[in-house]
Amino acid sequence: MGVESRNSHRDYELLSRDADAVANAINTWLGNPITRTTLKFVCSSNDHESRLDTALRKYAGLKAKTDFRDKIAYSIVKFAIDKGATTFGVHTGIMKKSLKDPIFRRTLSNVLEGIAEFGVRRPQVSISPFLVVWNFTHACNLRCKHCYENAGEFLEDELTTEEAKKTIDDFKDAGVVAIAFSGGEPLMRKDFFEIAEYAVKNNFYCSVASNGTIITPAIAKKMKNKGIEYVEISLDGFEKEHDAFRGINGAWKRACKGIKNCVAAGLDTCVATTITQYNVKSIPKFIKFIEEKLGVKRFLAFNYVPTRRGKEIIGKDLSPQQRQELLDFLYSKLTDKGCRLSALTTAPQFARVAVDNSGPTISTHFVNKETMGMSGRTKVLSEFIGGCGAGRLYCGMEPNGDILPCVFMPIKLGNIKENNIKEIWKNSFILKQMRNRDKFKGHCGVCEYKYICGGCRARAYGYFNDVAASDPGCIKNQEAWDELKAS
Repeated sequence: MGVESRNSHRDYELLSRDADAVANAINTWLGNPITRTTLKFVCSSNDHESRLDTALRKYAGLKAKTDFRDKIAYSIVKFAIDKGATTFGVHTGIMKKSLKDPIFRRTLSNVLEGIAEFGVRRPQVSISPFLVVWNFTHACNLRCKHCYENAGEFLEDELTTEEAKKTIDDFKDAGVVAIAFSGGEPLMRKDFFEIAEYAVKNNFYCSVASNGTIITPAIAKKMKNKGIEYVEISLDGFEKEHDAFRGINGAWKRACKGIKNCVAAGLDTCVATTITQYNVKSIPKFIKFIEEKLGVKRFLAFNYVPTRRGKEIIGKDLSPQQRQELLDFLYSKLTDKGCRLSALTTAPQFARVAVDNSGPTISTHFVNKETMGMSGRTKVLSEFIGGCGAGRLYCGMEPNGDILPCVFMPIKLGNIKENNIKEIWKNSFILKQMRNRDKFKGHCGVCEYKYICGGCRARAYGYFNDVAASDPGCIKNQEAWDELKAS
């Protein structure tokens, strides 16, 4: 074992002991049965809103109508927030300022209600999906080789405008915080802006995943004015490889214009790239291009997942060694002060790379330039956030309202028109399987990094038809990869 390897392993052991200490502290004051029962009381409803939201508003210094029970709830919530702020080294003044934002209040409610329901866990499970990635329509103007939706034409059973609004109401009642409109191409639906505006008015953090080809300056400006916070546009390399991958000539030039239009409109704009054998070698040069020529602040490397249309290019997946080299490169860009953009990835193994480099370990796309200087106490949050968030922190929804563990996992858990999302989230056997990492199979079940990574559950399902299987894309799972290649 080399010096660097020994040092990173020693650092991981130290971090693990620190994480254990913090986890034990949190369990003492939040995870015990008495406190959980108390939290359930706090999360109950009064005549006008939940007692928890009333308490959070009061903590933030906002007006809040209270009765005797609300005052008790406030005392409990104040203790919990103050104790948590001390544990993680966050000033209470920052918490009070943050809680003036309704989105942040709903976020904290989501976390505290999750603890009341599921207890303190590593990784943590929220009371309802923190984020729902909503495949808003099946329609798309491109024909991408990797499409997880197998998108093409509009479907007859897509949610109507009124059903979409009711869905947003249901999400709000359940405590969902963020909605990502995806597709297909979400901007192809004529009621997109009506629905997006409705979500924003109901205090959701709203983002859009688009292929960028129909984003004119006017559409970009309209997204900004309607309250869209973040836009993610797909660009899978340079012109030749992108157009071939997306199935339409001229798609690259139109997508680049769309990206520039979003940047000019003041939208937080990210370029998202699915990494395969088609483009992996050009990524360093490509990142330099999008930073210097397109002016984006974020780059997101998507894991390739063999699902739906994407199964047709399964032979173009990266080997574990190639993925490791990519993650090392992305981390080097993240720590490079000369690089102005944040290089991120959906691969949960990115958290392991961060730990091995003695860097910040807030997992996967929770890492960015702003988190690089976080203290050790904050770093232990990585084991609670836990890498792959499918079925723990987020889920997917199909155009017809079918709820999925992840948009890359076509497993129907229920339908929003028939089932309450909170009940689906709480009772689904599939989700319970995905949350129990001690029962994972192969190396993912015994890996020392399983709480901060967990492997990509969609890749495990895509390759082995088993949500608890190992992710064969990790260097620590080389054996599983070799078996796949030999079969």
